[in-house]
Amino acid sequence: MASRTLKKSASAISDTLRRTFSTKTWEHREQLHTLQEDNKFFLKKVRWQIAFLAHIGFAISFGIRSNFGVAKNRMVNNFTDAYGEVHEKEFFWTGTEVGMMESSFFYGYAASQIPAGVLAAKFSPNKLFMLGILVAAILNVLTAVSLKFHPFTDIFVMCIQTAQGLALGVCYPAMHGVWKFWAPPLERSKLATTTFTGASIGVMVGLPASAYLVSHFHWSAPFHVFGVLGIIWAFAWMYVAGDSPATHRYIAEDEKKFITDKVGTVAVKNMTLTTLPWRDMMTSTAVWAIIICSFCRSWSFFLLLGNQLTYMKDVLHIDIKNSGLIAIFPQLGMCIVTLSSGQLSDYLRSSGKMSTEAVRKSVNTFGFGVEAIMLGCLAFIRDPVIAVTCLIIACSGAGAVLSGFNVNHFDIAPRYAPILMGISNGLGAIAGVGGIATNSMTFENPDGWKWVFLLAMSIDICGIIFFLVFAKGDVLPWAREPEKEETFNEFVRRMSTMVRSLSKRTRSRSTDTNYAKMEEERVNSSEMKACSKATENEVSPSEDGVLNETQAVGGNLEVVPEEPSQKNLKTDRPEV
Repeated sequence: MASRTLKKSASAISDTLRRTFSTKTWEHREQLHTLQEDNKFFLKKVRWQIAFLAHIGFAISFGIRSNFGVAKNRMVNNFTDAYGEVHEKEFFWTGTEVGMMESSFFYGYAASQIPAGVLAAKFSPNKLFMLGILVAAILNVLTAVSLKFHPFTDIFVMCIQTAQGLALGVCYPAMHGVWKFWAPPLERSKLATTTFTGASIGVMVGLPASAYLVSHFHWSAPFHVFGVLGIIWAFAWMYVAGDSPATHRYIAEDEKKFITDKVGTVAVKNMTLTTLPWRDMMTSTAVWAIIICSFCRSWSFFLLLGNQLTYMKDVLHIDIKNSGLIAIFPQLGMCIVTLSSGQLSDYLRSSGKMSTEAVRKSVNTFGFGVEAIMLGCLAFIRDPVIAVTCLIIACSGAGAVLSGFNVNHFDIAPRYAPILMGISNGLGAIAGVGGIATNSMTFENPDGWKWVFLLAMSIDICGIIFFLVFAKGDVLPWAREPEKEETFNEFVRRMSTMVRSLSKRTRSRSTDTNYAKMEEERVNSSEMKACSKATENEVSPSEDGVLNETQAVGGNLEVVPEEPSQKNLKTDRPEV
C-alpha cells in the first residue's frame, strides 16, 4: 500500500514537472522526425561549411579587435623585446587618451548595429557579413601606416577606429540574417554557437599571436598580419556562402529540401523602416531582457578583451610574452563550454525534457553566475596562479550565455532576428565606453582593478535577475502578425502627404496666432478711444481743422487739437 502510494506521488510529481518544462514535447519530436536528410559527414553539408567559415571570420574580426590592446603595451611603455633589446616608448598618451583611442572603435560599432539589422533583414546578409570583415581588414593595415606619423595623425586614427567599428558592427546582425535562411529550428543553438565561438577563438589566438608579433617584430606587425588574413578570408567566403539554400550553387538536393521545409518561407519583401513594429519591439520586456544581458555580457567581455594582458602585467606581474600564452586558456575554456551548451540546449529542447524558455533561462543564469562569482574573487586575489585559475573559470562559464540570451532572438521573433540582434548588440556595445572608466581607475594604479572587477560582478548579477524575470521562449504575438508591405513609391507618397498636412497645420496655427495678437493690440491700445453715439457717424473738424490720422483707424475718427508748439514753429525758409 505504501509503495503504491509512493509510486503515485512520484508519478504525479513527474507529470507536473514534465508539463512545466516540456510544454512543446510532441511538437519538437514531430518536427525532429517527420523529415530526414541523407546521413553524411557534417562538413559535407553546406550549412555546416558556412558555420565553420563564419567561425573563422569571427576569429579574424576579434583578432583585429585585440591588436590595439596588445600593441599599446609596447607603444606607450619602455619595452624589452624577445631578444633582450630595450625600446623606448614612442607614444606619449595619457590614460584618458588611450581610453579614447580604444573607445572610438565602440562608437562606430554601436552606431552600425540597428542599420545593419535592417539591411540584413532586407538585403543579402551573407554579402553584408563579408563586406564588414573585408573593410575592417583593409582599415587595420591603414591604422598601422597612419600611426607611424604620430602625433599628427592621432585624430585620423580615431576616425579609422570608428570606421572599423562601423564595419565590424554589421557582423552579428548579418550572421543572424544568414541563419534566418539556413538554420533549421532545432539546430539553431548548435549552428549559432559554432559560429559565435569564433569570437573566443579570435581572442584566444589573437592575444598570444599579437603578443608574439609585438615581442619579436614590431608593434605594427599584428595590424598587417590580421589585415591580410581578413582579405584572404573574404574570397573564400564569397565562394562558399550563398543567399539562401534555393539559390546556392552546389548544395545537395536533399539538404536544400530539408532546410527549406524546416525553415519555411522567409519574408523580406518591401521591408522598410516604417513597416517594422518598432513600438512593439521597444516596449517588449522580453526584448529588453536580451538588450540588458547583451550590455552586461559586453561589459565583461570588452573588459577582458582589451585589458587582460594589462591586468596580468600590472597586478600579477606576469611578463607580456608569458601572459599572451596564458591568455589562451580562458578563451579555450569558453569555446568548450559554448559548444557543449549549444549541443545540450538543442538536445533538451528536441527531446522534450525542457521548454525553450526554461533552457534559455537555465544556461543564461549558469553562465552569468559563474562569471560574477569569479570576477568577485579576482577583486581580492593577488596570487598569480589562483587569479589565472579564476580568470579561466570566469571566461569558461560565460560561454554558456551564448545559448541563452544570444540566440533568444530566434525564439521570440525569428522574422526580425537580425533587427533585434542589431538593437541588442548596438545598445550593448555602449558598454565599450567602460574602457575609459577602466583606464581611468587603473592607469598607474593597480589597486583600481579591485573596483573594476566588483563593478563587473554587479553588472552580471543585474543581467541574471532581469533575464529570469522577463525572458520568453515562444514567438511573441507581434512577431506572428503579417508584416505590412510598402513599396518605395508608396513610402514617398505617404511621407509627402504627412509633410503637407503638417505644413498646413503649422500655417493655420500661425495665422490664428497673428490674428489673436492683432486683436489684443487693438483692445489694449491707449490711443484707441470709443466715440459717442452722436458723433459715431460724423467727424467735426477741430479749431484749426487738423485731423489726427492715428485716430482714424477702424473708421472711428476723433478730432484732436493741434499742439501749441506747432503754431510758433520757425524754420530757416524765407516767408513768401
